[in-house]
Amino acid sequence: MVGRVKYVLIYESAENVAEKAPAHAAAHSSHAHAHHQRGSLLLIGPFENAQQHGAMGVFTTHEAAEEFALTDPFVLNGVVSAWHVRAWHELLHG
Repeated sequence: MVGRVKYVLIYESAENVAEKAPAHAAAHSSHAHAHHQRGSLLLIGPFENAQQHGAMGVFTTHEAAEEFALTDPFVLNGVVSAWHVRAWHELLHG
């Protein structure tokens, strides 16, 4: 059985993420809240040890995930070194 499709945005952290992130954290947070209020961003956050493992967000569409990344202050200011979007099939949901 195939579940509902969501789109996962994976961020790879820049080498000096701990130094760069604080300067852009408020703008990144505002960006995330705006997308969440639109309903396109469902979940977002860093993995434990973000320096090594990065972060992820879950979106309703591939286009929303790409648009988020292309306009995210973390991407635009080098806090994120690379990103990609993957389709993900949600099998259990509320």
